[in-house]
Amino acid sequence: MQNVKKVGISLIGQTLNLAPADKKLYALRDTISCTESIPLISSSIMSKKIAAGASKIVLDVTCGNGAFMKNKDQAIELANMMKKIGELAQKETVCVITNMNEPLGRAVGNSLEVIEAIKALQGEIEEDVKEVVFTLGAYMLKLAGKGENIEENKQKIEEQIKNKKAFEKCKEWVQAQGGNISYLENLGKWEKAKYILPVIAQKEGYVVNLDAQKVGEISMRLGAGRIKKEDIIDPVVGVILEKKIGDKVEKGQILSYIYANHEEVGKQEQLKLQQVYEIGEEKIEKSNILAII
Repeated sequence: MQNVKKVGISLIGQTLNLAPADKKLYALRDTISCTESIPLISSSIMSKKIAAGASKIVLDVTCGNGAFMKNKDQAIELANMMKKIGELAQKETVCVITNMNEPLGRAVGNSLEVIEAIKALQGEIEEDVKEVVFTLGAYMLKLAGKGENIEENKQKIEEQIKNKKAFEKCKEWVQAQGGNISYLENLGKWEKAKYILPVIAQKEGYVVNLDAQKVGEISMRLGAGRIKKEDIIDPVVGVILEKKIGDKVEKGQILSYIYANHEEVGKQEQLKLQQVYEIGEEKIEKSNILAII
C-alpha cells in the first residue's frame, strides 16, 4: 500500500487473506469437473479484484487455442458476467477481449518475456503487444477520468514511452519492491540458455497458423513451466518467435529459436516447434482486439 501511494504501482500475488474462499472453490471445481463453469471462473476473477479494493477494473479476456476460453462467444459470455459482477459491486468494469490463437509478442519463457517487456518500455515494442497494451491502458486512463478519447489516450501512453518516463517509472517500482534495477539498465547481465537452436522453414509461403497452446507446451517441456507441482522452473529457457501469423517466409529462413539448457530436450522441441508452424500460400489477416465489453 505504501508503494502504491509513493510510486503509484505495486505488483502482488494472492495472499491467504485475499478472497480466502477462492482456493476452496478451485479445489471443488477440480473435484467435480467444473473447471469450465463460467459463473465460477468469473466469480473467482472478480472476487480478488473487489477484495483488493479496486474502484475501476479493466480486464484482458483472452480467447483462442492458447486461452481458457477457446472461442469469441465464450469469451463474450465470461466478459458480460464479470462486468455484471462489477456493476453489482458498484465497480466500473471494462473487458477487452484479445486474440490468443498465437503467442503475444515474440518471447515465450520467463526471463525472455521480462527482457521483451523491458525493451518495450525502451521503445522497442512489438506491434501486437502495442495494440493490446495501449488499448488496455487507454481504457484505464478513461476510467480514471484522465481522458475520454481512446485514440488520444493511446497517444499519451506512446509519449510516456518515447520520453522515457515509463521506463524510469518501471525502475522506480522495481527498486521499491527490492529488485535489482541494474538488470533493467543492462540487458547483457541476464543469464542466457546454454543452447540456442534455430527452427528453419522447410518451404516458402505465409505463416497461417501458430498454435499458442502448443508453443506454450513446448516452452513448458523445456523447463519454463511446471509439468508436475514439484518441478523447478528454469528462468532462462523458452522460445523466441521470428515469424508469426501473416509473415512471409522463404525456404531456409529462421522461423524461431529454441532456448534450452539440455541439448537433447532442445533438439526434440526444435522438431516439434517446426511442426507447429503451418505455412500456406495466402496471407492471413489477423486482429488482436476482438471486442470491448
